[in-house]
Amino acid sequence: MSGIGTAPELPGWRHVYSGKVRDLYVPAGDDGAGNRVLVVASDRISAYDHVLSSIIPDKGRILTQLSLWWFDQLGEIPNHVISAREGIPAAVAGRAMICKKLEMYPVECIARGYLTGSGLAEYRSSQTVCSLPLPAGLVDGSRIEPAIFTPSAKAEQGEHDENITYEAVEQTVGADTAEQLRTLTLDIYTRAEAIARQRGIILADTKVEFGLDPETGDVTLGDEVLTPDSSRFWDAALYSPGRAQPSFDKQYVRDWLTSPASGWDKASDAPPPALPDDVVHRTRERYVEAYERLTGQAFV
Repeated sequence: MSGIGTAPELPGWRHVYSGKVRDLYVPAGDDGAGNRVLVVASDRISAYDHVLSSIIPDKGRILTQLSLWWFDQLGEIPNHVISAREGIPAAVAGRAMICKKLEMYPVECIARGYLTGSGLAEYRSSQTVCSLPLPAGLVDGSRIEPAIFTPSAKAEQGEHDENITYEAVEQTVGADTAEQLRTLTLDIYTRAEAIARQRGIILADTKVEFGLDPETGDVTLGDEVLTPDSSRFWDAALYSPGRAQPSFDKQYVRDWLTSPASGWDKASDAPPPALPDDVVHRTRERYVEAYERLTGQAFV
């Protein structure tokens, strides 16, 4: 099986940007005044702020199809999708969306319903997450009720996103917009957490991004939504607070990279090595399982 590691040339579209996973295109001849963008999810995978040389087959299709399914579940929350079929170049069918060009807010909007990751590290030092005080006695995997909004500032590629306070969001986008971002983020998390739980999956936390639709003036959900790349999904049957939870994402990749077998020093400037075939295979299996359990549909 093969994937796409670099942005392909697409008839009728001009490549303008590549992120860690996604490639963006505008219509050929677009001088910057257009209102459409083609968002293509590649099979690239990143870890520890590095884009790896290995790919995960079908990852781009899984991320795109799962995002489209979640956009449907979220109903009336405005999103950026115009089409996922009509007008999509055949070379990227199934892993691309034609979307509205939004004026993106420079804030990563994160909702946490469980304590883990960078939030756990801050909690252990100050009993707060993004300066929000939490009860004493919480452990890795403890549920946080109600869920909390813990934004971060978008970093340049290769740099770490930095957790910020809600007040910093207000200073960046204004009080009214900050309140909209917080309300929408927590609404999305609450709805998705209930849907996932019905399917035996715990949604521990999720990151979403919003932009302003210049045509309607609406705060609009963009990028991807509720995928294993943007969220922590745990198997509810295996959930046990007090330890790291098995997750439906690139955990196999992270675990191998930090194991002696990889020979890679995370603290060095050296790029990570290529992934062994079994790590690639197991990672793909986790992405497929997340898609199938959440949607109830077989991944073909």
